[in-house]
Amino acid sequence: MNIADIHNYIELNPQVRFGKPIVKGTRTTVAEVLEMLANDMSAVDIAEDFPAIGPEQVRACLLYAAYKESVVLLSAA
Repeated sequence: MNIADIHNYIELNPQVRFGKPIVKGTRTTVAEVLEMLANDMSAVDIAEDFPAIGPEQVRACLLYAAYKESVVLLSAA
């Protein structure tokens, strides 16, 4: 997956969750997915609890977060 593929899985919609980045087709935010991963849930665990969020969506959330972090670091330099 590359940075261009993020838009296939992540969207920003001001009408949903106050415009926070969400997994397409859900109301689950990228931050919520990252929090689940930080709390030792695997992509399989997440898919069991949230069937609309599979491994590709989890990878997209991680890539989105990495990209956003790099943009912040570049703008601070």
